[in-house]
Amino acid sequence: MILVSAFYIITWTPGYIYHLLLHFIPDIPNTMYFVTTFLEFFYVSANPFIYTLKFDPVRRILVGLIPWKKSEQAGENVEMPAPGTATSRPTHQRN
Repeated sequence: MILVSAFYIITWTPGYIYHLLLHFIPDIPNTMYFVTTFLEFFYVSANPFIYTLKFDPVRRILVGLIPWKKSEQAGENVEMPAPGTATSRPTHQRN
């Protein structure tokens, strides 16, 4: 939520400052209007993607799409148990 709030502040504050300055200085160049409007539309279009990336099932799928470089050290192949499976340890029996 902090990321979304910070993104909102960064993209909408220039527009609010522009409209405030427009009341005091009416001769502000039009390019400032277009820049601030672009930032506001950028926030509106990027906001759903931020929420989507924070959703765990989507994040797992995207991480699975990244081609991770698998490195083997000294020719050893170490197998990891699958998530959610239990590994058993030998227990000592008392007599």
